[in-house]
Amino acid sequence: MPRGLRAAGPLWRIATLLVALGVLAPVASLAWLALGADLSHWAHLLQFVLPQAALNTALLLAGVGAVVLVIGTGCAWLVSSCDFPGRRVLHWALLLPLAMPTYIVAFAYLDLLHPIGPVQGAIRWMLGYDSPRQFRLPDLRSMGGAIFVLGVVLYPYVYMTARAMFMTQPAHLMEAARTLGESRLGAFRRVALPLARPAIAVGLSLALLETLNDIGASEFLGIQTLTVAVYTTWITRSDLAGAAQIACAMLLVVIALVLLERHGRRHQRFGSAQRMRAMQPRPLHGMAAWMATIAASGPVLVGFVAPAAYLVWESIKRLQLGQGISRGLVTSLGNTIALALGVTVLAVAVGLVVAWTARSHASAPNPARWQARAATLGYALPGTVLAIGLLTPALAVDARVAGWLGLPGLPLMALGMVLVVACVIRFLAMPVGGIESGLARIPPALEQAARLLGENATGTLRRVHLPLLQPAIGASALLVFVDAMKELPATLLLRPANFDTLATWLYAEAARGTYEEGALAALAIVAAGLLPVVLLARTQFRQAPAAGHQNPHP
Repeated sequence: MPRGLRAAGPLWRIATLLVALGVLAPVASLAWLALGADLSHWAHLLQFVLPQAALNTALLLAGVGAVVLVIGTGCAWLVSSCDFPGRRVLHWALLLPLAMPTYIVAFAYLDLLHPIGPVQGAIRWMLGYDSPRQFRLPDLRSMGGAIFVLGVVLYPYVYMTARAMFMTQPAHLMEAARTLGESRLGAFRRVALPLARPAIAVGLSLALLETLNDIGASEFLGIQTLTVAVYTTWITRSDLAGAAQIACAMLLVVIALVLLERHGRRHQRFGSAQRMRAMQPRPLHGMAAWMATIAASGPVLVGFVAPAAYLVWESIKRLQLGQGISRGLVTSLGNTIALALGVTVLAVAVGLVVAWTARSHASAPNPARWQARAATLGYALPGTVLAIGLLTPALAVDARVAGWLGLPGLPLMALGMVLVVACVIRFLAMPVGGIESGLARIPPALEQAARLLGENATGTLRRVHLPLLQPAIGASALLVFVDAMKELPATLLLRPANFDTLATWLYAEAARGTYEEGALAALAIVAAGLLPVVLLARTQFRQAPAAGHQNPHP
């Protein structure tokens, strides 16, 4: 905390403590459920379920990790170090797959790459074949297909963090390596890549956490991961204890991924330099320039353009046939917007409390700092794990509320409030991080002046900080809103009866094989997902140094 500023009052610290306890409660509940189950559950899981599910999960994480590392780091270095046709468009277009939830890309490619689908049909036509028996591509419903789908969607996490690091690396380090006889590839391998390793580790851990959280793509493609095993054990077999035990195994994977990220950043240090000259892109000419354009365009075409074009085509086809938009889809859209708005308002309000408390105790050895950090741990919890852990305390509270109000059943579950709380816990890290960044940009002198004029901490926040925090709050709210619209695992497990969102509607249509009906829901989700991606792309574009600018200022 800047010198001269007083810490927030005890009510702020109590609120932050309650938020931290609320985030940690599902983890404690999950452990209690798993340890309290019969030993026969563990024996069955260890013999029949966990070995195959754990192996599939490990193979999927390893494959997706390799794909996102190669594509993300390669594209980040290409657009940062080389100048070629289309570079100014591709440097932000490479972020577009972030708008595509993994289950939507799997949904699209299942139809695109079907043996009698358009892609294989066109290939057979060019080769002169008439039947799928004469030629067919490998089945997408396989481990390789799942790695392909998740990799082309999740590589932007690595691309984004690696490119931010490459853009800020001083040019003289690469020049010194070249002067000492290193080739361009050698200088990248021995200088640029080690410097970017902490950022790459962050991006890789985010991509792997999203892979672990995925349920739609893995189930569509027939891969029995730990996440899918949790869902089927709970919903299909009605075995909550078994699902909790599998979820505990997933928590071990989450801890391993977090430790991987910490290990990658263990030697991270920061330094400053006056008038540091950033690395300038090297112009490419001829065939090399066009090969670079093709290489950088490939991930965008495969991860965004092809599935988006498919969704548009299928939606137009349905509308042209006069089938229109079904009433169930309209209801799902309304449910999605209502859920996303509720999650956004609550998450931003709670995030503001946590961020303000953390700022007030930034330099003091106070437990409030650790409470604020614990409040943001929900993003590391897969949706299925969070839902299993939240169910028991939520049911206990719901039963107590029903008794107080004299209502039958479980009113909180029926109103979707448990689902809202689960999404808030999962996405709370976004508003906390965004608001903390916004607070860091506000000069301490403004708060000092307000305090000298007699304002307390709450009044200073209301009259000084909130007006200045509007851009940060708006960006955080947008991110939470879109992620709540796309959330599938927690929504599948905690939604009220007869309550569908666009994500669950698409999941049901894909399970039935009715792709035309699901395309409309998928297109609506993608359209909403484009908003934060465009915002992120504009932010990165403004921060990118222009070619030939010798002294860029971030």
